[in-house]
Amino acid sequence: MHKERTFAEKIILFLKGLAMGAANKVPGVSGGTVSFVLGFYEELIYSFQKINLKSFKLLFSGKFKSFSQYTNTPFLLLVMGGSIFSYFSVSLLLDYFLKHYELYVWSWFFGMIIGSIYYIAKDFKSWNKKKLIALFVGASIGLGISFLTPAVENDNLWFVFVCGIIGVSGMTLPGLSGSFILILLGNYVLLLVDSVNVLLNVLTSILSGNFDFLSDTTKMRYLKIIAVFAAGSAFGLVSLSHVLGYVLKRYNKIVNAVIIGFITGSLGIVWPWKRTIYAQANEVDLLDIKGHKIVENYERFIPNSLNKETILAVFFIFTGIGLILAIDYYDRSRKK
Repeated sequence: MHKERTFAEKIILFLKGLAMGAANKVPGVSGGTVSFVLGFYEELIYSFQKINLKSFKLLFSGKFKSFSQYTNTPFLLLVMGGSIFSYFSVSLLLDYFLKHYELYVWSWFFGMIIGSIYYIAKDFKSWNKKKLIALFVGASIGLGISFLTPAVENDNLWFVFVCGIIGVSGMTLPGLSGSFILILLGNYVLLLVDSVNVLLNVLTSILSGNFDFLSDTTKMRYLKIIAVFAAGSAFGLVSLSHVLGYVLKRYNKIVNAVIIGFITGSLGIVWPWKRTIYAQANEVDLLDIKGHKIVENYERFIPNSLNKETILAVFFIFTGIGLILAIDYYDRSRKK
């Protein structure tokens, strides 16, 4: 049975869900890394693992209290509620800062990921051959992913369902950015920008008593797409959690070594100094439904001058590192 949380603990857990959801939406940043650093990763995995045949039997037989205790429902509602809410709140704020202060946002995330590597690696007392191999494999895959060329957009519903399974991997696999994977699959804008914006618009319309969207074929298409994507994400969360729950119990240190490798490899994705390469067709920039240029990839470079912008970027890198170290200090002092 899971412990009863105080009201303050519930608020903190909801805020952690906000942070995880916001990270999931940013290409190159893993929500799983956030959950790992903030200390609820394993509870998240094991809670999703409890969504199985036994839990459905409890639910359909009307044993709601037993179902809630077995699946740790209050925890899942708080974390996932915060994560979903962030898509319509914190994520919009992040979108604004990425648009106007891109270098500093990437610098901050870069610093946080460096801090996260330390946070996870500090618990390793010794490195043997198996752990080093796992570290190398994780780093190689993470780095390799960061330099892949994105595909073109595909709204086939079967593919959208698969995107849901793969895209949610960032929540269950620290260091693996689900949103960046969606960029590589060509569907980031379709699934996490256009469809989410249409959903928000539809929800606003419903609250105001306006149901005109039902006769709007474009909006209905996006609603169908996001529904299938959500179904794929839910399926991916549960299925991946079962696999991860199994391997975490039996190969905890090896899995953590792979995670450290993933996170290290992802540094290539969030490298602050890069030029955005926009998707084009016949030398004309491709736009999403809101008229924004669609990002295809990034061209990374090393700054060749120590100007104010570079100094500020380095400052934000250290700020990101400092934030993770502060979390680590708080965590250690709380356990004493």
